[in-house]
Amino acid sequence: MRLWVCMALLSVVLCVSAERPRIVRGVAQAGKFARDAVGGAWDMYRAYRDMREANYKGADKYFHARGNYDAARRGPGGAWAARVISDAREGWQSSVSGRGAEDTRQDQEANRWGRSGGDPNRYRPKGLPRKY
Repeated sequence: MRLWVCMALLSVVLCVSAERPRIVRGVAQAGKFARDAVGGAWDMYRAYRDMREANYKGADKYFHARGNYDAARRGPGGAWAARVISDAREGWQSSVSGRGAEDTRQDQEANRWGRSGGDPNRYRPKGLPRKY
């Protein structure tokens, strides 16, 4: 009986310390991508919510950059979510709101700046409360 217990424990130790099969690593990476994407979507929502709460003139680009920056810091999944959400929002906004192509271009520039790791404070307007 002791021999079997020792063999079982040895097997567990060897299995745990062995390198994971490629399929297991792929599933783990897909799970991380999905978690990052969900977290990135939350970051984008939080930036949007803060923008609405602040209701501060000229702060739009700052919140675009901040949402994309926070999402992209999570990893490839977060950056993907930020790009999809930003592109969808700008596509909808340019066709519905009537703000024009120049506003959309500036928003997308702020989005790219944030996603690439640029400091969102580049777009921060003077006087915006430190809370944001």
